[in-house]
Amino acid sequence: MPSFEAIAKHYARSDLLQAISIGIEKLGKTTATVALEDLAPVDEFHIGGSLATRSFLDQVAIAAEDHVLDIGCGIGGASRFAAQNYGCRVTGIDLTAAYVETGNALCYWFELQHRVNLVQGNALAMNFPANTFDKAFILHVGMNIEDKELLAEEAWRVLKPDGVLGIYDVMRLGFEELAFPVPWATVSESSSVASLDEYKEALAKVGFEVVSERNRREFALKFFENLKADSAAAEAPPPLGLHILMGENAPIKVQNMIQNISQNRVAPIELIGKKSLLARRGDRGFGCRQ
Repeated sequence: MPSFEAIAKHYARSDLLQAISIGIEKLGKTTATVALEDLAPVDEFHIGGSLATRSFLDQVAIAAEDHVLDIGCGIGGASRFAAQNYGCRVTGIDLTAAYVETGNALCYWFELQHRVNLVQGNALAMNFPANTFDKAFILHVGMNIEDKELLAEEAWRVLKPDGVLGIYDVMRLGFEELAFPVPWATVSESSSVASLDEYKEALAKVGFEVVSERNRREFALKFFENLKADSAAAEAPPPLGLHILMGENAPIKVQNMIQNISQNRVAPIELIGKKSLLARRGDRGFGCRQ
């Protein structure tokens, strides 16, 4: 089981905001003129980028009056996307302090600081009162969290009655060993990939009703095909891209991810669940976690 320290260390990058600022300058823009779309190549740290974000979050049915929780927000790309496109208020939580610090700075660039607030914390023990949020989403986070049931329980606890939880994670399709490193883990001991059935069982145990599911394997393969074509045509990495977050071995991580998906070892899968008070099995606390 990966430790919280190991997970935070895997994602930690020094001078992250400076690297993004340099990329923006290479685009011929400034922090005052850059658009959220310009930032998307580094802001959307998951398979499919902003296309996947919109398709996924549309299913969560976010409304302008909603207070939304982004569990494992990273530098806040999906949080900012949600606030700008749905007009909602978003709170994001992430284990990596450098991501949270960078993400809040980026929110000021786009004048979203009044609607998006990112905090450092543990998704398994969130310091939020029960029944706080209308909607919540988990976007490529569960692969680092072994206890899926506790993750689901914390999401259930902080959601209001009839609240909606969206999950878009890489999930295991079989038992074949994955090729490493991948974007979320350098070695297998740091990975906590689970199957769709394990996710659904965890959700059901704590009281979520799964209302829809969708395997995005074909979408992912097409996304990576386009990514490879763009990389082959370019003389150098783009000014802004996931290499800023993944480091020098980003091409190896992407290649292994393509291999793992194409050989049916894993696939990105969406799940949408609704908090059901009638389905709740037990009561292990509804207070504010410390």
